Amino acid sequence: MGDKPLRVLVCGDVEGRINALFNRVNAVQKKSGQFDLLLCIGDFYGTSPEAEAEWEAYKSGAKKAPIHTYVLGAASQDTVKYFPSSDGCELAENITCLGRRGIFTGASGLQIAYVSGREAHQEPAPSHCFTPKDITALVTPLISNSKFRGVDILLTSQWPRGVWQYGNSPDTDTKFCGVSSIANLADKLKPRYHFAGLEGLHYERLPYRNHVVLQENAQHVSRFIALATVNNAAKKKYLYAFNIVPMKNMDPAELVKQPQDVTENPYRKPTKEGKKEKPPSFVEEAEEEPASQFFFDLGQKKQHHQQGQGRKRHSEGDGASQPKQPRRPPQPTGPCWFCLASPEVEKHLVISIGTHCYMALAKGGLTPDHVLLLPIGHYQSVVDLASEVVEEMEKYKSAVKKFCKSKGRRCVLFERNYRSQHLQLQVVPVPMEKCSTEDIKEAFMTQAQDQQMELMEIPAHTDLKQIAPPGTPYFYVELDTGEKLFHRIRKNFPLQFGREVLASEGVLNIPMRADWRECKCTREEEEDLTKHVRSDFQPFDFAIDD
Repeated sequence: MGDKPLRVLVCGDVEGRINALFNRVNAVQKKSGQFDLLLCIGDFYGTSPEAEAEWEAYKSGAKKAPIHTYVLGAASQDTVKYFPSSDGCELAENITCLGRRGIFTGASGLQIAYVSGREAHQEPAPSHCFTPKDITALVTPLISNSKFRGVDILLTSQWPRGVWQYGNSPDTDTKFCGVSSIANLADKLKPRYHFAGLEGLHYERLPYRNHVVLQENAQHVSRFIALATVNNAAKKKYLYAFNIVPMKNMDPAELVKQPQDVTENPYRKPTKEGKKEKPPSFVEEAEEEPASQFFFDLGQKKQHHQQGQGRKRHSEGDGASQPKQPRRPPQPTGPCWFCLASPEVEKHLVISIGTHCYMALAKGGLTPDHVLLLPIGHYQSVVDLASEVVEEMEKYKSAVKKFCKSKGRRCVLFERNYRSQHLQLQVVPVPMEKCSTEDIKEAFMTQAQDQQMELMEIPAHTDLKQIAPPGTPYFYVELDTGEKLFHRIRKNFPLQFGREVLASEGVLNIPMRADWRECKCTREEEEDLTKHVRSDFQPFDFAIDD
């Protein structure tokens, strides 16, 4: 079927009013065209003589359902007699019983999960009830698949407990409404649509998220709809019509679009912040990664840097409010090879110096134009930067992206805030003819998976401070499209991970240059490279005096 939408009808408790239901379905189809299937939740059968007579007409073949109809299993002891002992049986022509619980996948790829009846509180459970074992048997095979993203539709007789949290309230007293086991089921299965009955109510909850913003990859939203009883006296809605493209056939970006009225997940309780992780010590850095990896040139640009600061303060002091006092950066606990004013700095690799940041050639770079963006003052990571430093860092990022584009290269940035004393934002240009941005992204994801690391995608304009408070070890990548990949480091992390991915066969195909120590040049070669890159970057260098 490809990406052609399926047209689906869902109805609430029928309670034996089968003629009324199908008459309504016929009227809808006459007006709006043929639907693909009808899903019935709650109690399908009634116990009155009239209800039994109506059903007999369909069971005998005297009448036929006008649409493929799927009904849940028994939800009360009185109607158990109508259901066969086995699941997935045809009850009458065009009417199929789904059974107690399971997964129904149509030819189109539409995946429907279902749990019939009411929650049992004892074992063995009555045949109109489900047990925790039923929930486990349904959930485990699905979520154990690493590619599982959720189901298209979840059908349950009962409501999930607490579904109204963070959303609009149902028109009823919710004190005795719903059960926690169904709430847990919905949380795990992440249905795009969840339908329930039994309460005799119509309630459409606002859509809710299935991910934590800025901490997890964006996922599709879920919609919960409860439907009233067929032909109810209060004329509450009992038939719901919608179109759906099976998840497996959807474009991932389209699938995860978030509507404006989306709310938090009602089943997830806010978690208390745990203790902050201890930041890696500088002593550990010295043991694991020699501090002499990169050196920078102060040279005659120091004077330009000081003049730039003066101009900046003057322009900021024009307003009525008091001039902004830049926050004094924290001081290093020992010698830092990356602070621009440090006496340890060599003097030949700096390309550009701004007011708060500077740009330098990487020592042992992956490519001749592999550069670093760094704060002039001592900051350990991006999340530690003062606002004025962040602003200029963004200007440098923008300039270097334009520089790379002018050379026919994609700009890949990454930072490893682990075993490092001073922020080093690595910028590696990748020739466009080598591979696409998607190839680079795939290379990072694949290598992370191989090393059993969780590398998650985060929104393009995410502020990392919301994900990783200062002191949190992390690794992050920014692609030329603005897409970002983030990994929170909890234990040992391969120090050369970023370089290894970019040096791999699928990207730059220079695996022998994965370790910077194998890529050393003489001082004369480094000076020549710096001079060349500085000259090429000059048209994009906003820090140069007019």
